[in-house]
Amino acid sequence: MSDGKGIVMLFTGDGKGKTTAAVGAAVRAAGHGARVLIIQFMKGRLYGELAAVEKIENITIEQHGRDEFVDPKDPEKIDVELAEKGWARALEAAASDPPSMLVLDEINVAVSFGLIPLESVLEFVKDRPDGMDLIMTGRYAAQELIDIADTVTEMKEIKHHYNAGVQMRKGIEF
Repeated sequence: MSDGKGIVMLFTGDGKGKTTAAVGAAVRAAGHGARVLIIQFMKGRLYGELAAVEKIENITIEQHGRDEFVDPKDPEKIDVELAEKGWARALEAAASDPPSMLVLDEINVAVSFGLIPLESVLEFVKDRPDGMDLIMTGRYAAQELIDIADTVTEMKEIKHHYNAGVQMRKGIEF
């Protein structure tokens, strides 16, 4: 639980809204003067949140992924390299000039797919800089991450427009 190091929030589940919730928390924090770093794993396209957040001076967002689906059973070498680069960037940022809030978007998926070692993420959560709030998102959250987080929210899909044949829309899915 929180011990003066900041709050650890985890957004997981099969429903929509995990990244949106994290970006909303980042915008709220930035509105109070916090410096926020968002690192997106496994994403490499212009999502709407990227375009909007780029306009907020004290939020930085970086992508470390491709605009392709990753095979969870056999990730390509480039996917592993990009995830490792994103993880190294998160570690470097926290060690050198910690932001007030660090968002690790889709970190749960990267861990689940074996792109980033769970033990490394657990160690980071435990040893993160004092006062730095941490948000982790993505499906497939490891129970160990759920256990260590202060706040866990599960987005549950009740109904999704994909199932009715509605295609992805700019501003809704990306």
